[in-house]
Amino acid sequence: MKTIFYTVLALCAFAGNSILCRLALGEETIDAASFTHIRLASGIATLMLIFALFKGRTSAQGAANKAAKASTGSWWAAAMLFVYAITFSYAYITLDTGTGALILFASVQLTLIIYGLIAGNRLHPVEWFGLLVAFAGFVYLVLPTLSTPSLTGFVLMSLSGIAWGFYTLAGRQSINPLADTSFNFLRTLPLVILLFVFTINSATISTAGIAYAVMSGAIASGLGYTIWYKALPSLSAIQAGVVQLSVPILAAVGGVVFAGEDLSMRLIIASLMILGGILLVIATKHVLNYRVRISR
Repeated sequence: MKTIFYTVLALCAFAGNSILCRLALGEETIDAASFTHIRLASGIATLMLIFALFKGRTSAQGAANKAAKASTGSWWAAAMLFVYAITFSYAYITLDTGTGALILFASVQLTLIIYGLIAGNRLHPVEWFGLLVAFAGFVYLVLPTLSTPSLTGFVLMSLSGIAWGFYTLAGRQSINPLADTSFNFLRTLPLVILLFVFTINSATISTAGIAYAVMSGAIASGLGYTIWYKALPSLSAIQAGVVQLSVPILAAVGGVVFAGEDLSMRLIIASLMILGGILLVIATKHVLNYRVRISR
């Protein structure tokens, strides 16, 4: 139940991030570079403050707690976080929302599935069916808005998806999600400063754009990624990839609630397909594990 709770919260945060990014970049309230470095900088400030407040409250007893206190993220995860954030922002300059989302989540899926298969995680036929149903529902949702993407946008969004996939894989080894996420963000600081220095002369910033970037970094990204790292140790690589297919659905519902968009029959049908497929993948894994335990 904890895993489900954390996963749902994290996915809602991801959807909120998508909505904030659309509002900021789609309405041209801020340029992509400024959005990225403000987003990451606000995430750093928020997470380090929270980490400092909670650090003294955790118990220092036992080797596990000592290991947890020593968690400081990794340069690899930080690099993947930065690559994901910067390529995501720049990709949406030349891609429409539907095309960009399809490329992003297809790249995440392929990265996690290939990793899972290489690691020896074989899928049951029912899991393959659930995966195909979920992905088909996602394609069905975005199909009306698909267009031939620019080569630059396609490459950038593919890199963003691959980077997020590797960041997700790094999180599955996390002992202390808050510490790891905080220090992963902190480790991006040199890159954030470099980005600021090289793009300050061409910056386009408004009050609304700053607000969107701060909310994206402090809440949807910083806190959302911490919660995601808490859920990941209990999810397989393939499960972690499949559940993220629900993010576009949540974002679309958020668009209905917060942006006054229409709730179409296509959205309802796609939601049933995606969520049904995800349920098949997760439920099948639990049923198979239960049968193994019973047989023993």
